[in-house]
This record gives sequence, structure tokens and C-alpha cells, in this order.
Amino acid sequence: MTTPLEAVGSGTARRTRPETPAVAPKRLPLRKRLWRDRVMLLLTLPGLVYFLVFHYVPLFGYVAAFQDYQPYVGFLDSQWIGLQNFATMLGDPRFWDAVGNTLRITLTQLVLFFPAPIALALLLNSVVSEKLRRFVQSVVYLPHFIGWVIIVSIFQQIIGGAGVLPNVLESVGLPRYDMMTDPDTFPLLVTLQVIWKDCGWGTIIFLAALLSIPAELYEAAAMDGAGRWRRLWHVTLPGITPIIILLLILNLGSILSVGFEQILLQRDAVGPESGEVLDTFVYFNGVQDGQWGPAAAVGLVKAVVGAALVLGANKVAHLLGHEGVYRNAGK
Repeated sequence: MTTPLEAVGSGTARRTRPETPAVAPKRLPLRKRLWRDRVMLLLTLPGLVYFLVFHYVPLFGYVAAFQDYQPYVGFLDSQWIGLQNFATMLGDPRFWDAVGNTLRITLTQLVLFFPAPIALALLLNSVVSEKLRRFVQSVVYLPHFIGWVIIVSIFQQIIGGAGVLPNVLESVGLPRYDMMTDPDTFPLLVTLQVIWKDCGWGTIIFLAALLSIPAELYEAAAMDGAGRWRRLWHVTLPGITPIIILLLILNLGSILSVGFEQILLQRDAVGPESGEVLDTFVYFNGVQDGQWGPAAAVGLVKAVVGAALVLGANKVAHLLGHEGVYRNAGK
């Protein structure tokens, strides 16, 4: 018969007995992992080939920024001139006009366009009827698949010199106003076109992020007496904050690229002084005028500035406690 003291001792011994450490699973060799994931790798192969051919291979062309590059001579036989192309670029007043116009359009789009998909996603998420929500989503997605030529033509027919809006203004006794040829409102015009074309398409990621927020958080907030706006501020927005920060950081990488085709179609209407951006500057100086070296120097500066902004913004996100584009290696 076991005494109470022996029972306590045996229980203590059982409680203090060291547990057997868990054995870590053995890592499969690379060859077996590749064979195991062969289907997924094949699915990603087209995207990998696309980025390799159209994004990484062209990086070698930046060597023209340090050469007096001539297409009929090639990279190997073109004269090496060091930083002379960068000095030519920095000394060109048209380059600085293009930089100023690009930054004005970028800041306008960052203030007006970037929050637009977030607001539209929140509105769509609040729609109770599933059929109505899908119908609205289908309608706002459609402009993304329309080309810029058609979109610019539509805006020309609505707010152009002979469009609907100037005719309405004239019919009520007000002076006609042609926004398509106004240099002062050109950044706003470009931003409105981008909002109309891509706002609906940009809601896809935010709607997916909203669906990932647990419903229990809304229920707990409602039980605590939080109204609709309180739940939006304390549950919804914090739930999609990582996605917002991620997309904001990625957009900073293209801060000096505001769209080539859209600007090219409307550049002559407002004049090069207000409509020239870095993309069109590279086209007219590099392709048309044959200044390949300075044009390549502009492209290299854009790439370096974009990469620096992405890395810097990602570091700031880490300092603020967010994951950013990639996880902080120190954690």
C-alpha cells in the first residue's frame, strides 16, 4: 500500500521528469523537393520567364549610360565615356522640367488615387446584397481592360473643347472651359483618368484582405458597444494596414514612372513644358533624337531612385513595427 508521502513523491517525480525533446523533421534533399513541387514550379515558370526576359535581361543595357552608344556599333565597340552622359542629363533644362512634372503628377496620384481603391473596397464590403456587390464589382473592373487611346477619346468628348461639359457651360451663360488643354490642371486630369480606369481593379487586393479579417473581431467589438465607425477604425483599418503599407512601399518604387502611353497621347495638347515626364523625355531624346547615352542615364537614375525609395520605406516600416515588403532579418 502506497503512503500519501510516497504518492506525493512519485507525483513530483513524474512532474519533474524531463520531457523527451522533439525530433526535428529531416529536411528533404533539393532534388526531391523540386520533384515534389514540380507542378507549382511549372505554374510559376511563365511568370519567371516574363520577368527574366523583360525585366532582368534589359538591365545589362544600362551600360549604355556610360558609353557613347551607337546601335549600329553595339555595346562592345561603343566608346566608353564614363559619367559624361550624366553631366549632359543634369545640364539639360528639359530634364529638370520633366522631373518637376513627374513629381507633381506622382504626388497628385499618391494623394488622390492611392486611397481611392481602399475607399471603394470598404464601400463594396459594406454592401449587404451579394448579387448587388458582384454586379458593382463587374462594372468597376471593366475600365481596366480599356486602352488609353479610348479613355483619352472619352475624356475628350466629355470635357474637351467641343465636348459635353463646355457646351453645357455655354448654354447656361458661363464661359467655355477646355480642361484637356489646361496646363495647370494637367496633373489632376491625368489622375482622374487613372482613377476611372484602375480604381475598380485596385480593389481586388483590398477586398481579399477584408475577407481575411476574422468575424469574431467584429462581433466582440459590437458586444463592447462599438458602432459602425468604431468597428471601421479599430477593426477594419488595422486588419488591412499591412496590405496598405506593402502596396504603398511598392508604389514608391515607380514614383518616377507615371505612365508613358497616357502622357504621350496628351503631351502636345498642354505643351512639353507641362506635359513632359521622364518616360516621354527618354522617348523623344533617346528614340527620336538618337541620344541613347543620356536616355539610358535617365533610366538608370530612375531605377536607382526607385530601389532606394523601396528599401528606405521598407526600413521605416520595420522601425514602426510593420513587416513591409519582406520580414526584418533581425527578428
